[in-house]
Amino acid sequence: MTYCLGIVTHEGLVMASDSRTNAGYDQVNVCRKMHCFEQPGERTFVILTSGSLSLTQSVVTLLRDSFDAGDGLAKAESLYAAARIVGDCVRRVSDIDRAALERDDYSFNIHLLLGGQVKGEPPGLYVIYPQGNPLRATEDSPYLQVGECKYGRPILDRGVVFASTSLKAAAKYALLSIDAAMRSNVTVGPPIELLLYYKDSLRLDCYRRFSAADQDLSLIHARWEHSLRQMVEDLPEIEFRAYANTRIPSQQPAA
Repeated sequence: MTYCLGIVTHEGLVMASDSRTNAGYDQVNVCRKMHCFEQPGERTFVILTSGSLSLTQSVVTLLRDSFDAGDGLAKAESLYAAARIVGDCVRRVSDIDRAALERDDYSFNIHLLLGGQVKGEPPGLYVIYPQGNPLRATEDSPYLQVGECKYGRPILDRGVVFASTSLKAAAKYALLSIDAAMRSNVTVGPPIELLLYYKDSLRLDCYRRFSAADQDLSLIHARWEHSLRQMVEDLPEIEFRAYANTRIPSQQPAA
């Protein structure tokens, strides 16, 4: 399992991923899920991968080979065009591997997040589905997730606002979102990769990797849990009526 997320705000992008791969209880490994493609001053792309490791590696290899040859993402005229290029690579791998996988009852499982900017347009964020089609994040829905999403979603829903959340605050939300997923699902785990991209910089130069023993990560985790418990204690008390004076609706069996 994995958990990756991207957040887009008025200041730029935050991309974050865990690094745990899980092919069974006795096959837990570490593998990078963040892949960067950069032409400084022209275009920057960050791809986060979720799903079958063999499939995501194949897609990233195709993208890297074409990029290094000056083609593919290196020529994308917009982020949407880049998302379509990624989707085309997903379909190419599907054409090669899907039939063999499904013949042995394995699903074609791959989801990707693409964030970045092409010179002349604002930064953006897309999810690319197994069929190769992209979906863009919007100002009303300024984050996207792939992998084990449910545990890390509530804090993003409550906290991230496109027009007012700073990039540094968005980075904290991303880190806490992954922390929540790790707290509730052992198949999500460190190292955590975190990248900030400032709008119009067209450079990827703000990156951090957190190991399990990272002191900053441990401090954020401890302070968040302490503050959360304290905030619950500080909420107004719930008033209850005496049981004898309370009419509790009876549950009647359905007719």
